[in-house]
Amino acid sequence: MKKISIIILLILPSVCLTNAQQLKDTISFKYPSEIQISAPRMNAPLSEIPFATSVVDPNILNKMSQTISLDEAVKLVPGMKVDNQSDAERIHVSIRGQGILTERGTRGINLLVDGLPMNDPTGFVPDFFNIDFNNVEKIEVLRGSAAALFGGSASGGIISITTQNAPHVPLFGEVFGTGGSNGFWKAAGKFGGESDNTNYLINFSRTMGDGYRQHEHFWGNFVSGKMTYTPSENVTLTPLFTYTDVYHENPEGVPLATYDLSPKIPNGASIPDNEYIETSRITTGLTGTIKFTDNQDIRFNGYVKRGTFTESSNGSYNVETLTTPGASVQYDLGIGSTNSSYKNTISAGIDLSGQNMDQHNVDHFDQLAIGRADSIEALQNIKQSGLGLFLSDKIDFGKEWSAMLSVRYDKIHNELTDAMNDTVNGNADFNRVTGRIGVTYSPMKEVNFFANWGQGFLPPATDELLNNPNSWGGFNKNLTFATSNSYDLGLRGALMKNNLYYDLSGFYETTNNDFDRFRIPVPGRNLMDFYRNVGSTRRIGLEFYGAYFPVKDLELQVAYTYSNFKYTNSTPIQIVMDDTTDLRSITNGKYLPNSPMHQLYVDLQYTFMPGLSAGVGAEMYSKAYIDGANIESEAVPAYTLLDARINYELPVKSIAAEISLSGKNLADIKYVAFSEPDPSGNSYQAGAGRELFASFRIRF
Repeated sequence: MKKISIIILLILPSVCLTNAQQLKDTISFKYPSEIQISAPRMNAPLSEIPFATSVVDPNILNKMSQTISLDEAVKLVPGMKVDNQSDAERIHVSIRGQGILTERGTRGINLLVDGLPMNDPTGFVPDFFNIDFNNVEKIEVLRGSAAALFGGSASGGIISITTQNAPHVPLFGEVFGTGGSNGFWKAAGKFGGESDNTNYLINFSRTMGDGYRQHEHFWGNFVSGKMTYTPSENVTLTPLFTYTDVYHENPEGVPLATYDLSPKIPNGASIPDNEYIETSRITTGLTGTIKFTDNQDIRFNGYVKRGTFTESSNGSYNVETLTTPGASVQYDLGIGSTNSSYKNTISAGIDLSGQNMDQHNVDHFDQLAIGRADSIEALQNIKQSGLGLFLSDKIDFGKEWSAMLSVRYDKIHNELTDAMNDTVNGNADFNRVTGRIGVTYSPMKEVNFFANWGQGFLPPATDELLNNPNSWGGFNKNLTFATSNSYDLGLRGALMKNNLYYDLSGFYETTNNDFDRFRIPVPGRNLMDFYRNVGSTRRIGLEFYGAYFPVKDLELQVAYTYSNFKYTNSTPIQIVMDDTTDLRSITNGKYLPNSPMHQLYVDLQYTFMPGLSAGVGAEMYSKAYIDGANIESEAVPAYTLLDARINYELPVKSIAAEISLSGKNLADIKYVAFSEPDPSGNSYQAGAGRELFASFRIRF
């Protein structure tokens, strides 16, 4: 703590002698009661959304020191866990435990960027590289089973990200730069403007860093464009474009003994095998609205994502070329006038999605060691298609009661053609009808009750289907989809003249046929991960967010999550380890891996004078288990991280300029940032030690 005090005392005098524009200082700025939420496919005030919902606004986003990853943005979102695997953009996301077993991406969470879905037909989001968080305006997080809204991609919840528009000026520009520990730097710029009926913004950035651990170097290039065109008051068209090219070296996880020796040591195979991933992707899309009357419109979108994914791992190269098209049409009809005590809004629509993937796997390093040419292990084409039909209804009963109902049918088709062995060609189909219903009751402005029930539907992702334990090539026919039922009860509102905002929700969820990774003790295949369904779970949770302004210039925010997630299998399920003498099983009553029972984030910010503020934060996690066997000696220990920041707006005429200094993990705590149930015991990836960053932003 003495070191932390010295750092803060050294930083404060350098910025305490200036002033700038007055910051907003009431909670009503951040959480107005009528803020519009779009994630449930219906635009409605937060007070009428019957689901556990969080909003991340610019007040939080502007405090991000690196602006490269989701983990910085959603620390104050309860019920959500983000693991930063490589001190960079590569992350893993879970909401209420959904997605925790995914190795390289997110499953069971629907991701929307400016209304365009980033998931493939099976609901898999390979990464969050399509987002430059320096250009994000707002993030909505809807927690809980929502398959009735977006299908198999939303069994855990929805993340809807809205990027920035240009200000309402003819010409706008911005320059942003940040740099700091472990060779990290990011340079970004944007320009745009508004003229007549057109608003446009171009954003670009370059990121690079060495990472905290050995063999963790990364870089990324990003370009995006967004234009909003309104040829008439009833028509809005928004074309979108994004290009990303991102490279990450992968140090992989290590055994506990190696982690205890030094957190920076990489896995023994990562450097000689040059393990890395590289993703290059171009996304083009169009969203639009055609308004026929005040209560009748059509919303639509269409998109094509084209990219390549390369992974060097375990002495081989996996190369995938993916083309992912999709489209959606939604018709909305409102019944009842604005002042009517009864209003009804009905929405019906169709989602279409597809994916074509050419995949080949080449054994390189093993062949090189014996002087032979590369050998092709896999050469196959996978086609996917998804069809979703949905119907939703929002009913308002006066000013106090409202209800939302949704039902959806999903049909997902997978087709594999193997160029090396046509006997393993085949299909895999998954169909499901899901529903959701929720109600809100607002007897007064300060109190808003909500309750809901929803279903989840999670089909196997492409990687899970392709890794076939029964033979080389072909689909894993043993897999079926996972399902869930979730019940929520919550309360939120603003008290004390909007100086205290609270949001409390509790949930009870049951799941069936959850996914798990495993190994098979067969030479030549014992380094591959395979997937299976592992029975059922019971999940009980409590999520709380609060923001309080005790005095004008002081702001306190708290996010707490209680997670009690246990397996409810009727019979033990063996975990196959590389060490065949290590006998362990998933049994009834065991906790889910990577699911700490307690998560707490506390943030305190004080405004010394107009334009000058400083903040401190504490991030705390209780212990978490590596796998379903819950071996205490292998559990990830609890830890607490301390952060601090200072933001200052420079008093430069006609130019808005900001500088900031920030520090992460100021106490230099050794902790595990990412853990996974690895049968080889390589389950621990260390988080970064103390890091310091400085950034500037200039707008003109």
